[in-house]
Amino acid sequence: MAMFGGKKKEAFSYDVVREGEEVILKIDCEDYFRLPSIEDDPVTMAKVFDMLNEVKNVTKIVFSQKRNYEYDYSQVVLLQEVASLYNQLIKRKDIISYAAFVSDPSCTKCIPGWYAEVRHIVSDLLRSDPFGAYVEIRRILRREKVKEGAAVDERCIKCGKKIISVMEYIINLFEKTKLITIAKPHLSGYKLGDRETYRRIFRPTIKPDFMFTKLMAAYPSEGEELDTYSVGDTEVTIFSVPETVQYLYHIVPPEFRLSEEEYEILDTARKVMAEHKPKKSEFVNPERMRQVFSNVGTDLIEELITHKGVRISSKNVDKLTGILVRYTVGFGLIEVLLQDEKVQDITINSPMGNIPIFLVHQDYTDCKTNIIPTESESESWASKLRMISGRPLDEANPILDTELTIPGASARTSTITNPLSPNGLAFSFRRHRDKPWTLPLFIHNKMINSLAAGVLSFLIDGTRTFFICGTRGSGKSSFLSGCMLEIMRKYRLITIEDTLELPFMAFKSLGFNMLQMKVASALAHESNEFTATEGIRSTLRLGDSSLFVGEVRSKEAVALFEAMRVGAGSNVVGGTFHADSPYGVFDRCVNAIGIPPPSFKALDCCVIANPIRSADGLHMARRVTQITEVRKNWMKDPQDEGGFVDLLKYDSRTDQLEPSKDLINGDSEILKSIAGNVKEWAGNWDAVWDNVLLRAKLKETLVKFSEKSKMPDILEAPFVIKSNDEFHKICDSVKEESGSLDSKRIFFEWNEWLKKEFKKKSIDNA
Repeated sequence: MAMFGGKKKEAFSYDVVREGEEVILKIDCEDYFRLPSIEDDPVTMAKVFDMLNEVKNVTKIVFSQKRNYEYDYSQVVLLQEVASLYNQLIKRKDIISYAAFVSDPSCTKCIPGWYAEVRHIVSDLLRSDPFGAYVEIRRILRREKVKEGAAVDERCIKCGKKIISVMEYIINLFEKTKLITIAKPHLSGYKLGDRETYRRIFRPTIKPDFMFTKLMAAYPSEGEELDTYSVGDTEVTIFSVPETVQYLYHIVPPEFRLSEEEYEILDTARKVMAEHKPKKSEFVNPERMRQVFSNVGTDLIEELITHKGVRISSKNVDKLTGILVRYTVGFGLIEVLLQDEKVQDITINSPMGNIPIFLVHQDYTDCKTNIIPTESESESWASKLRMISGRPLDEANPILDTELTIPGASARTSTITNPLSPNGLAFSFRRHRDKPWTLPLFIHNKMINSLAAGVLSFLIDGTRTFFICGTRGSGKSSFLSGCMLEIMRKYRLITIEDTLELPFMAFKSLGFNMLQMKVASALAHESNEFTATEGIRSTLRLGDSSLFVGEVRSKEAVALFEAMRVGAGSNVVGGTFHADSPYGVFDRCVNAIGIPPPSFKALDCCVIANPIRSADGLHMARRVTQITEVRKNWMKDPQDEGGFVDLLKYDSRTDQLEPSKDLINGDSEILKSIAGNVKEWAGNWDAVWDNVLLRAKLKETLVKFSEKSKMPDILEAPFVIKSNDEFHKICDSVKEESGSLDSKRIFFEWNEWLKKEFKKKSIDNA
């Protein structure tokens, strides 16, 4: 960065700063008594025109006054043209001078009035209100044309033509500027001093001094408000914006609604806190570190309040402390976005400073935000993610995958840098749901239907091996966690992940016997962490357990298929896998990773999840599109030899999974294999199908109860697990009493239990 120029630090003193290709005009307005707003304040606008005539090639204008007000290149260009116009007119003595208006020396009675009027417009009004100057010149032209038509004296006609010629010349210069071209449709009936049209055109990004991230605070002038809600103290508004199919996700966080006293206290506190740089060891326990910084921050803010003699409520002290922590050891406005339960993915592209953050919203899919991160902010995030993960991020290791936990949210993060990203740092954050997903929730959201849930429940209780497959963003990890909840809590679960996405703490709090293992990233070049292969093989020595691998990417698949074969049907083994079809799974496993074809037969089932887009391309929905069993009677290629048999397949006409003829007719080797181990089902497909339908009916009934009663919490993990437990207990009781798994009786008793639970919940809620 190079700095040059500069004047005495007073209101509207400035520095010219070079950052790469940017030439930034930084204007100090700390001592200016009004907000330094080009669109609202004529004095500020006039000062800017003077500066632009002194400093050439400016690409960005930044006013500093508690908050920074930044105007980007597209707005600066509009101002530069008008500054150039002013400079041109003021120097044209043949146009703007007393002598220029004299056409006949024998009569000059109108000249002083004309000259004073035009001189005022060009010298003063043009700098503070160019729209007013343009409109006033047009009004003079209109007036003089009327007078010309009524003039009798030849001298008046001659002078009238001279003034009309000058006005037309000036108007022509005005209309060559982009600013006047843009504003013209809005200037009918324009009143001097009205700044509304300027507000349509000039929109600064605003950030407090203590922040690096910039915010487009103003609402889009022609945007249509689609939705509004609050996330804590942050206002969220979704807009549809003309000329784009992308929605605008607009936030106004609490740090943009503070009083000047609060801004001053917060900025001072940040400068003090910045003296303490958190060590790498402190990031080992981010929650503890936040608590320490929060305690120190509260004490510091209270001390500053006392010192400055201002009155701030204890509630606002807590708010200031939260903001302070967010901008010292936290991740700034990224945390505000992650705390919105409706946000699913956040992407931040390079280069920083000009491109807004983008996100995927639960209800509005892809959105642009009004947040623009800066280079210094991105460097801060990268440093913190390095310390949190203990993994490198440099030219030798340009990819860093890790997990981030903040108050109220957690996310999987991916960071890339040079040379993979030649324009610098770029980030993605995938928000994890606060609670584990469940199969009834997926039914409610139409990702699967009740029959698919029944089949999966039967397969999981039958301790089969399966992959949840799909493209990125298809919901694989979420769906895997929903399937894991179908396992009875008396069995042990082990998870293996390089980036922690499966909701381990939630499972532990729900009473699961669960062990979490973290292994080295498959993309890391060197690490002191254990590899996924070592992690999987170690589980074979940890006793009887169900095994789940968060993402099967590479050579660890060899060890996983070995674990499947060793499990031999006694334990559930599952994982997520990037492929969009059963054959895609086979092709990657066998041809890319090197799994021997006979070993691939250890996989029993592929569940394919993929995003489904609407015909107009504007909407997207997550759907399971196939549940396919892998048969064992093929030799080289399951695709050619009938090794893949669909149990259910997505039908776009009905927007749901439909059962295949093979499933309906009982031609499923996997389901029959499960049945072969149960006395009541062996050789009796009707009994097997009846049990699948029973499980489907239970899930469907739970969803209908929830929707009808408007009690969404009964689809959440605590109640779903309770329901599953009750189902298993009732099955055991009915079998003990009647000697068979009577589906009608099981459903009746379970339904009676549900009614009682529903009644209790209704009383509790009342």
